[in-house]
Formats: sequence, structure tokens, C-alpha cells
Amino acid sequence: MLRGHSPLLSIEITRECPLHCPGCYAYEPNHLGGGLMLRQVNDLRGDALVERALELIRHHRPVQVSFVGGEPLIRHRELSRILPVVSEWGVYSLVVTSAVMPFPREWNEIPRVRVAVSIDGLQPEHDARRKPATYERILKNLEGREADISWVITNQMMQHSNYLEDYLEFWSDRRWIGRIWLSLYTPQRGERSDEKLTPESRRRLFEMLPSLKQRYPSLILPHGATEAFAHPPSDPHRCTFSRVSVNYSADLKTRIEPCFFGGNPDCSQCGCAVSAGLHWLHERPLALGIKAGHLIDGALALGHVQRGRRENGDDGGNGFTRSNGASEKSL
Repeated sequence: MLRGHSPLLSIEITRECPLHCPGCYAYEPNHLGGGLMLRQVNDLRGDALVERALELIRHHRPVQVSFVGGEPLIRHRELSRILPVVSEWGVYSLVVTSAVMPFPREWNEIPRVRVAVSIDGLQPEHDARRKPATYERILKNLEGREADISWVITNQMMQHSNYLEDYLEFWSDRRWIGRIWLSLYTPQRGERSDEKLTPESRRRLFEMLPSLKQRYPSLILPHGATEAFAHPPSDPHRCTFSRVSVNYSADLKTRIEPCFFGGNPDCSQCGCAVSAGLHWLHERPLALGIKAGHLIDGALALGHVQRGRRENGDDGGNGFTRSNGASEKSL
């Protein structure tokens, strides 16, 4: 059930990252609309970061908040204070990391908290792209911990036979890996890069997806994945994900638009798993000529009204109240 104004919230918790990965959207010149780059943003730390992050979550009342970066684990002390409070509010949290350092084991014990590790291909390609977050280091840093895998398919992977199968075989065999989330590389408009999928690569990938899902149950694909990936929304105004999400850069003031990719993403080649899944859901027929999108659009409209009331100081008795400066009334 959609609730509040922004069911999905994404926060770049820091501008800092020890990696320099090719194709990383966060550090592209136009990520924040031009004129200011992520590494130039004045980010927060300590009490200021904790208080501002919780303030944003209280304001937007999301179903889920994603903590990205930069490298979120650089702010692991602050996240260790934020995550339990957000969990107590009933909000789901996702921390997306390179696992260049270990995350606190205690995070696995917090309800509604998941950690996803970005793994860019098999070891030779991944280690070349994401050093110092190498396979060896990731495997060591995940000892005694549970995590998901975030996997973005790039064109290079499609040039090798059995590459996708070998990747899934390796990570599916790790008992501490929960889910493997598959997305496609999403380019910016006019982009020319080795990562960008060609039309032929996309076609072959779509043909492979059903059998891959059948053979590897831990692989997570959006409902109607092939159709959703093959026919993404044409622009942000038609993208359900863009409409239901709000994204903040590391100063926790600058908004990232039209979605967490920022800049000028080529929506016609969008490969975001969440966007694809929500777009498929939006167009899903229910009954009596009603689509799921009618319900989603109605909930979004109600959310706008509720937000207006909150900003005018009238929250209908559903606001958050502080409790000893640490916990809040649940959403």
C-alpha cells in the first residue's frame, strides 16, 4: 500500500568513495544537473548527519529508504545509529555497498535492514573495475555476514559465452548470499561507452532471462521482467519509479532528478530493476477495465494532498513526535 508522499527514498549518505569505477553514474559531471559534482558537495557526518537523515525520513514517510553513495560504509558509525531507529519506525532500509570494508555484523540482526553488495562481473573484470574492492577483499569482509548481490549487466558481459551462468553459479553457491538482484546498465542520453548494451545484446539477454531465473532461484527479476526491460517507460513523467521516489545528494539538501541516476538518463534503455518492475505493475490490468496504475496514481495524488497538509502544519494527528531524542512514533 502506498503511504505518505514518497514511498521510496534514496540518500547519498556520503560523497566519499575509494573506488573509481568506469560508468559510475554518481560521479558523472551531470549527475546533479551540471555545475556541481558529487565530490564537490559539502556532506555531513556525526550528529549532523544522523539528525538530518532522520529528519528527511520523518518528512517523507517512505516505505523503504536506500542508503547509497559514494561508499556508505565510510559512514558506518552514523548508519549504526540511523538503521535501528528507522527499523523501529517500520521502514525498510537497504544499504548498497562495494564491501570494500566489512559492515557491522549487528546490522544483520536489525529487522527490515538489508545490505546489497555491488559485484561487477566475474573476478578478472570486477577486480580491474572496482579495485580495491576486489573479490578477495569482498569475500573476507563478508565472513560471518549475510548480504544480497546487486548485479548490473553490461555489454562486456554479453560478449562471452556462459558468462552470466558462471557468475550466477559462483555467487549462488555462497550460502550467506540471499538474493541476486539483476539490473541492466542504464546509459545517459547520447552516451557512447563500453558498458552500454547494444540492441543485439539486449535481445539475447531477454531470451536468456527466463531460463536463468528457472535455473537460479536466488536470481531476483521484476515480474514480467522480459517485457518490462524490453519496454521501459519512455520518459520520467511516465516512470512510476521516478514518480514515487525522492533522492537526495550527500549534503542532504540537493535533490537528484529525475531519479537516482540523475543527469539525463536514456529512459528508452532503462535497465533499473525497480523501475522495470513498477512500470510493469502500473500497466497490469486488474478488473473491470481498471489497471494497477489507476490505484497507484490515486495513491500518489492523495500523498500530495497529505504532504501539503503536513507542510501547512496540519498532519491530522499522524505526525512524528520525538521520544528522548532517539525514537519516533511509527509511520
